[in-house]
Amino acid sequence: MQPVNIGIIGCGNISDTYFNGAKESDVVRVKACADLRTEATQAKALQHGVCAMSVQALLDDPDIEIVVNLTVPQAHAPVSEQILAAGKHVYLEKPLASDFGAAQRLLAHAATRGLRVGCAPDTFLGAGHQACRAAIDAGRIGRPIGGSVAMLSRGMESWHPNPEFFFKPGGGPMHDVGVYYVTQLVNLLGPVARVSGCASVGLPQRTVGSEPLRGQVIDVEVPTTVHGVLEFVNGANVAMSVSWDVWAHQRAPIEIYGTEGSLLGVDPNWFGGTPRLSERGGPWQPMDISAHPFGVENYTPNAGARVANYRGVGLTEMVLAMHRGRPHRACGALALHVLEVLDAFGRSSGNGRHLGIECKIDRPEPVPTGADENVFL
Repeated sequence: MQPVNIGIIGCGNISDTYFNGAKESDVVRVKACADLRTEATQAKALQHGVCAMSVQALLDDPDIEIVVNLTVPQAHAPVSEQILAAGKHVYLEKPLASDFGAAQRLLAHAATRGLRVGCAPDTFLGAGHQACRAAIDAGRIGRPIGGSVAMLSRGMESWHPNPEFFFKPGGGPMHDVGVYYVTQLVNLLGPVARVSGCASVGLPQRTVGSEPLRGQVIDVEVPTTVHGVLEFVNGANVAMSVSWDVWAHQRAPIEIYGTEGSLLGVDPNWFGGTPRLSERGGPWQPMDISAHPFGVENYTPNAGARVANYRGVGLTEMVLAMHRGRPHRACGALALHVLEVLDAFGRSSGNGRHLGIECKIDRPEPVPTGADENVFL
């Protein structure tokens, strides 16, 4: 098949990852980019060798079949609605929308037009997470009973060049980073049945520590420490803690406990890593992930250690699924289910009771073993 032309709307911090990922793909090609800031559009177009367009020109371009929406969370739904109205498929960064009702309307609009919606995170497609999935499916820890999740740090304002949106509706540690963990839990255990939560604001204001906005004060409008429990349709329950108020901790990102053993998962923010498995109380053994795609370390983040970063592979999988006429894995329905779960933590904290999850979905299909994007064929 010929590469599918895509456009990118939103030329911020995350866009380089999508530009670079597309360069490594035989399936997609970035034709153009757009941003409300003309200077950002021109800079990214020059940097990556694509066309600089206005948002409307990009939407009107008949050669562009899919538009990647990398705007801030508050703009996810309205910009995606524009993309659908232009008759184009959309793939967007998480979360699906800053408002659950807007996310529902977005998917309904796509359905009426026969268009696809894909949504990050797609890290659950990576080798580290698929190896964990394969171990659970093979019964190596028996029947999953419970687990624990921890995503604890000091937040985004120390390093991000424009961090204000992280502390506004649609942001916060649960919606910005917890979304990776919940998506991976659904990959491992299936859909969530109900949630209970307790949420609080650690600091009412944050001071930007990075350029060019160093010293700017941000009013915090979302919870920055959230604890809770997820109960899954399969009967397992998982304790979850996310926070941007923690200096240090020694908790693993994901642990899953079963009737025959325990599994130490890897950081869902990346694709690779080495999971560990203990069977019937035995020693922790590293798991080989080499049979699974998207696990080779290829990127060095600000923290320094090499990681596997294949963000955008969910987009290529969507394109190949369209080509083959099958559902795609990082789909709008999965993102809507996860968004309802994320929202439920705060709503449960406000009314003091468990909340059932109404969005019903199937567990995503596992990724076949093999190498690179060809596994999706």
